Amino acid sequence: MTPPPWEIDPETCALLVIDMQNDFVLEGFPMEVPMARERLPAMRDVVTRCRDAGVPVVYTQHILFDSFDVSPLETAYQPKLREVGMREGSHGAEIVADLKPGPEEIVIRKHRYDAFHNTQLQTVLSTLRGPHKVDTLIITGTLTEVCCESTARSAFMRDYQVAFVADATGALSAAAQEATLRNIGMFFGRVLTSGELFAELGR
Repeated sequence: MTPPPWEIDPETCALLVIDMQNDFVLEGFPMEVPMARERLPAMRDVVTRCRDAGVPVVYTQHILFDSFDVSPLETAYQPKLREVGMREGSHGAEIVADLKPGPEEIVIRKHRYDAFHNTQLQTVLSTLRGPHKVDTLIITGTLTEVCCESTARSAFMRDYQVAFVADATGALSAAAQEATLRNIGMFFGRVLTSGELFAELGR
């Protein structure tokens, strides 16, 4: 078996929890992703194991405004977002209770699918463990095929090693999930199960 191009070092990685907000996760909410809700236990396990291993956890929170259309192309493709979903200060925009950030953990607010775009994420990652110590990003969250994939590709372009957790990411369909996992695994990073992640974190 071909060895992986790199292995996860708990001393040099960070965990990204992408957009696990009530509006995406809770039943009946505007942008409900059933797969994200089903995979909450796996995501919670990843967060817990990373915390136990001393791996910093960073959350992203997709935010839209009522006062003006901060993401006009997004709302052009998803017109209902002009009226509902991820509104600043709303219950729907909050991170789900099962994955609640700790008091010292950072939440990055974003207005685009790519969590690096016009946010503080690059600065946070560049200093979180000391100057330029983070070289690997573990990616979990939703939507697999939109914000998770966009952020993974952007991380690759910035020379981060990407560990994409197959059973701790949620898409709108099984086909979309598989397509992203295939693309990431071929070109942009490593695709691991949570069990494989835990094995490497425990080395």
